[in-house]
Amino acid sequence: MGFTKEQLLARLQELKIDYSKYEHPVVLTVEAQAKYVGNLEGALSKNLFLKDKKNRLYIVSALSDTKVDLKVLSARLGLGKGGLRMAPEEALGEILQVPLGCVTPFALVNESARLVSLLLDQGFKRQERCFFHPLSNDTSISLNVSGLDTFLKSLGRDPTYVDLEANPTIGKDQPPDLGYLVPVDSVVLPNPPESLTSSTGSSEKYTTSADVVSTKSSDKVSKPSVNPQNAKNKPVKGVNPPCYIANVNRFVEEILDKTSALLLTEISEESIKQHGEQLGTVVSNNVKSRLISELNSTTTTFKNAAYTEGFHAGVQHHPKRTY
Repeated sequence: MGFTKEQLLARLQELKIDYSKYEHPVVLTVEAQAKYVGNLEGALSKNLFLKDKKNRLYIVSALSDTKVDLKVLSARLGLGKGGLRMAPEEALGEILQVPLGCVTPFALVNESARLVSLLLDQGFKRQERCFFHPLSNDTSISLNVSGLDTFLKSLGRDPTYVDLEANPTIGKDQPPDLGYLVPVDSVVLPNPPESLTSSTGSSEKYTTSADVVSTKSSDKVSKPSVNPQNAKNKPVKGVNPPCYIANVNRFVEEILDKTSALLLTEISEESIKQHGEQLGTVVSNNVKSRLISELNSTTTTFKNAAYTEGFHAGVQHHPKRTY
């Protein structure tokens, strides 16, 4: 079990870190938090919980109005433009040990988060005080940068502040400027629940405040083992696709998972401000264009797997028949 809010605040007191505490109803967005502490001294923060293709995890903690382009950030880390995505929701409980809406640098107090890299917005240094949730989104605390640094150093971490809005040129003679922040080791992400709930009964949520995470499980779980390009509508010898690929309910869940994860990347505070009333149309068109190839691949895989399952069933029913 991870640290509680009370234990964290006690830790701050032990470290003689000056902070102010404000209790309020549970909030999931920066806008909701601002209703209770926005008129107080201090800048609001947003926190992204991310993963790369090798399951290395990152917390990006920034001022609420800082624009964070994941493609640019990914390239600056040396991961390529598509190397970063939202971490799966399961990792919140297993790695950070906090619920939705509670990701902040303070989650690193838990030993299970020792391999998570932290990128801090250099904009924090221009603020007298900044607001964060202390592992619970029914409370906000404000403290200055030196207090945050003292806390992180007590964990054996050297606070690293970067310009998250920078977009430097990266090439052969200009290596990624943030490559040194990539974690040395990856983590073993938890598997999704054995039985998946329906889309109407799922716990999927989108948050833009203390944390932004994906409710999709890790890629290694969701990727089918049948290659549709090689299958060409024929059963693939030596390849046994996961049984759920040939199951209609699980197939639908696969499509919903992909759609949900894509929607999370399309909807952001920046896109809401940029497109306003046209957001629905813009998101719909973007999702449609980006899902076409993915769903074609998934559907072909389902068809091939279903064919293979039918083939095996026919062999078992007529053991003497040859094909």
